[in-house]
Amino acid sequence: MKKSGKKVGKVRQEESAGFILFREVAGQRWYLLLNYGKHWDYAKGHLEKGETAWQAAVRELREETGIRQVDRVTRFQREMFYEFYSKSKGAIRKVVTYFIGCTQTEAVKVSEEHEGYEWLPFERAMERLTFENAREMLAAAHGALESKGGRLQRAVGPEQRGEPPRDADERG
Repeated sequence: MKKSGKKVGKVRQEESAGFILFREVAGQRWYLLLNYGKHWDYAKGHLEKGETAWQAAVRELREETGIRQVDRVTRFQREMFYEFYSKSKGAIRKVVTYFIGCTQTEAVKVSEEHEGYEWLPFERAMERLTFENAREMLAAAHGALESKGGRLQRAVGPEQRGEPPRDADERG
């Protein structure tokens, strides 16, 4: 599929989506970070033509980590904006939409674009993240979870899950 990206003037606009993904172990949240070789960040990637940010985030999570089970937690949806220069594409202005996701899956199968991964508690994840804007996003997500009394507040409805909607008679 064609990836999103259009030129405005001499700056290319790109849209991506991803997860601040965690799992709970003994009452503590462990956040997933991926090693991109030169930096540590979240599972994320470009929106393909016709995709919503949520659909792209779920697809990218599967492609980059092999994780197929994810629940959207709270209504957290934040955008991060930044610019960078690519030798092949020139100047790029990027917007990344992030969701909070929870998974029960511990095993990660990283894609070829990554060198590894780690599940880390909040404080260590803050130290490991390379970029300040990524640390700010993690702090915002962690704060949103904490403001819910430390309990998971999952959004309801199959459209919020990283799995196909079930038929009405299967919902039970």
